[in-house]
Amino acid sequence: MKYIGRFMDVTDSLKEYADKKLAKLEWFFDDNADAQIKFTQEKGAKNIAEITINHKHMIFRAEEITGDMYASIDKAVDKLSRQIRRHRTKLDKRLHVPAPEIMPEPEANEVEEEERKVVRVKHFNVKPMSVEDAIMQMEMLNHNFYLFENSDSGRMCVLYIRQDGDYGLLEPEN
Repeated sequence: MKYIGRFMDVTDSLKEYADKKLAKLEWFFDDNADAQIKFTQEKGAKNIAEITINHKHMIFRAEEITGDMYASIDKAVDKLSRQIRRHRTKLDKRLHVPAPEIMPEPEANEVEEEERKVVRVKHFNVKPMSVEDAIMQMEMLNHNFYLFENSDSGRMCVLYIRQDGDYGLLEPEN
């Protein structure tokens, strides 16, 4: 477990609390899982808990912002639990193998989530362009993300708007 504090010190009690909450997810992960928790304190009493777990070529990530860091941890762990449960259900359906017996049953007050499906497929021509041109295109189209071929690297990339308002770029290594 790796702890990162941004604009704050990560106390032992905060680490212990996060460990205790994440222990509830151990039923899914083996010893090969790498977890990182990033605690950020921002102006306006914003406490952000960002949890990322790498496990068998899968990345589970949850981020929550509340007025209290402990509440942010609670909500982020709940979100991770739903992601893991949804992933496990998809695996069970695909492999036709029942989930392990140690998988906890959903709580009665938890709303059953519907399986998501692709409802629309869009086809378009991808043109080579610079990252700056892609930003301009994305802004003109008023989209949250934009797929393009990076003229510098020749690779397909996804440009997106981050929660902090800056841009992110996804570019494959291979």
